[in-house]
Amino acid sequence: MRLTLLFFSAFVAFACSPKKAAPNKFSDPALVKIYDLKDRRLSDSLLVWLYSKDPIYRREAALAFGSVQDSLVSLALGSALLEDTDIEVQRNAAFSLGQTGGTMAVNALIPGIQNKNRGVVREVLEALGKTIKASDLKILTALQSNDSLLQEGLAKGFYHLGLRKLADSIVTRKQAAFLANKYSYKTRLAASNYFGRSSKVEGKGFDNKLIAAAQQDISVDVRMAAVSGFRHLNPTEAIFILGEIIKTDKDYRVRVAAVRAVQNFTVPEAHNLILTALQDSIDMVQIAASEVWRNKSKEFAFKNAGNEILLVKNTRVKSNLYGALFKVNPHSTIIEDITKAYTKGSLYYKAQLLSALGEAGPDFEEKAFEFISIQLFKKSNEKVLLTSAASALVSINSNPDTKISSERFLSVYTEAIIQSTDIAVTGTFASALMNPSLHYKDHVKDLTFLYNAMAKLKLPEDIESLQPLEFAIAYLEGREKPVPLKNKFNHPINWDLVKAIPADRTLEIRTTKGTILLKLLVEEAPGSVVNFDSLVQAKYYDGKLFHRVVPNFVIQTGCNRGDGYGGEDYSIRSEFSLRRYNTGAVGMASAGKDTEGTQWFITHSPTPHLDGRYTIFAETLSGMEVVDKIEVGDKIISVSIPESKK
Repeated sequence: MRLTLLFFSAFVAFACSPKKAAPNKFSDPALVKIYDLKDRRLSDSLLVWLYSKDPIYRREAALAFGSVQDSLVSLALGSALLEDTDIEVQRNAAFSLGQTGGTMAVNALIPGIQNKNRGVVREVLEALGKTIKASDLKILTALQSNDSLLQEGLAKGFYHLGLRKLADSIVTRKQAAFLANKYSYKTRLAASNYFGRSSKVEGKGFDNKLIAAAQQDISVDVRMAAVSGFRHLNPTEAIFILGEIIKTDKDYRVRVAAVRAVQNFTVPEAHNLILTALQDSIDMVQIAASEVWRNKSKEFAFKNAGNEILLVKNTRVKSNLYGALFKVNPHSTIIEDITKAYTKGSLYYKAQLLSALGEAGPDFEEKAFEFISIQLFKKSNEKVLLTSAASALVSINSNPDTKISSERFLSVYTEAIIQSTDIAVTGTFASALMNPSLHYKDHVKDLTFLYNAMAKLKLPEDIESLQPLEFAIAYLEGREKPVPLKNKFNHPINWDLVKAIPADRTLEIRTTKGTILLKLLVEEAPGSVVNFDSLVQAKYYDGKLFHRVVPNFVIQTGCNRGDGYGGEDYSIRSEFSLRRYNTGAVGMASAGKDTEGTQWFITHSPTPHLDGRYTIFAETLSGMEVVDKIEVGDKIISVSIPESKK
C-alpha cells in the first residue's frame, strides 16, 4: 500500500538522522497505552486508567474521553470531577463531560460548580454551556463572581448557549456587560463572539456596548468579533459605524468582518460601503466585498459591476463580479466574455468562472448550461474543474426562475454519475437529487445508476460521496434518512515513529508567498502529528496547492485533487484537547469526527466554534504575515525541518 511506503521512508529518515532527538513523553509505555486505547476508542480498558494511583495517568485518561465521547463513562467522569484529589484530573473530566454531552453529563457537571478550585469551575461553566438544557439556564445565569477565571467561564458558557440557540435576554444582558474593558481579554472575546456567532440574540440594550467594543477595544480579536455582531443592531446606526470601521481600522481582519456585516442591511448606504471596500489595498478585503456584492446584488441594486470588472486585478474578485452581473444587469456579451477569459485563465480562475456561470438567469442559462456541461464531460479536465462544473449546474438548477426542465438536469446528472468515477461529481449530484425543493422524487424512477455508483466507492476515502449517495437513495425510495456513516478504525498509530519526534519539533513550510514556521504538538496529538510528519518526510506536501482560502478564517491545503475532496486510503482519529483555536492554530480538516487524513488548515484569527471539533496538532511560530497573504492557487514549495534543528 502507498501508506506503507510513506511510513517506511519516514522511518528510514529518522533512523539515519545524525542527531539523537530528545524524547517526548511517550518514552513512558503507560502513556503510549493510554493514548493507544483512546485512538482505538476502547472505553472499558481506558476507564481502568482513570483509577490509577499515578495522577499523571488519571489526567491523561480523563482527557482522553473528550475524544472518545462515550456517554456511558459520564458517571465515572463525574466521580473524577468531584472526588479526585488532583486538580488537573478534575479539570480534564469537566472538559470531557462537556465534549460528551447528554443528561448524564449535565448531572455530573452541576455539582462541579461548587469546586474549590477556580480553574476547575471555569471549565465546568464552559462545559455546562455546551450541554445544559433550556429549563436549567438559571444554574448559569444566577451566578455572580468577581473572579476573572469564573467570569471567563461564564462568558464561554453563555457563548455556547448562543450557538445552541438557548440563550435568553438575561444571558444577553450579562454578555453585554462582559464587553467592558475592565474584564479580561478572554472574557471580552467570548462575549463579543456571543454576538458575532449567535444567529439570534434575545433582549435589548446592548447596542452601545457592542459598538464601543467594535471601535475602541484594544484587542483586534475582540473588535472583529464585535463587528460581526452588528447584524443584531439598528440598520441606520450600524451602517454608519461600519462605514467608519471599513475606512479607518488598521487591521484588515476587522475590515473584512465589517464588510461581511454590511450584507445584513439593505439600506442605500450599504451599496457605497461595498464599493469602498472593493478598492481596499488588501486583496482579502476586496474578496469579501465582491462576495457580498455577488450575494446581495439584487437587494443592494448594484448596476455597474461590468465597469468594476475592468478595474480589478484579482481573479477571484473578477469572477464574483461576473456572478453579480448575471443577477442585476447582464449585458449581451457576458457569456462570451466569461468563456474568453476561461480559455486564458489559470486553473482556479477557470473554476471561479464556472461558479460565476452558475448564477446565470433565464436569459443566459441555456448558453451557460451548455458550456458548463461540456466542461463536465471533458476527459482531460482537472478534478477542480469537474467539481466546479458540477456545483455550477446545481446552482442553475436551484434557481427558482430557471426555465430548464428537471428532466434535462436529471439527464446530465445521471449520465455524469454513470460515466464518471469522480467522487466530487457523484456526491454533488447526489446531494441535488435529495433536495426536496428540486422535486426529483417525482422524476427518478430507476435508481440502478445510484446503486452502481455506490458500489464503486469505499470507506474511508470516499465518505464525502458515499454519505450523500446513501441519503439520496433513501430519500428517493421514501425511506427514513439512514444513520450517518462512520469510518471504522483503520490506521493504528506507529508508536516507534511517535517516540522519534522531539517535543519541540518545528517545520518550515516554504510557499510561493514566503515561509511559515510551525511547531508540532506531538504530546497533545500524537496520531495527527506522526501522520503529518511522516507525510512531510515522504515529500507528500511538496507542490500541493492551497485550495481553500476564506478571508479572516482559514487557509487550507493537503488535498491531492486540489478541490477539497482528496485524501488517501486511510483515516486517522480526532484528538481533542483543552487547547483553543487562536490565531495561527493548525488543525486537521475533516468531514466529521474521526475522518481526518491529509488536509490541514491554519486560522487567520481566533475561531472558537472549531474548539473541540477539529484536532489542533500544531501552532504557527512565525510567518502569520505570509498566512495572511496566501490565496487560492498558491503552492507549497517544500516542507522541511529547519537546518538548526537537524
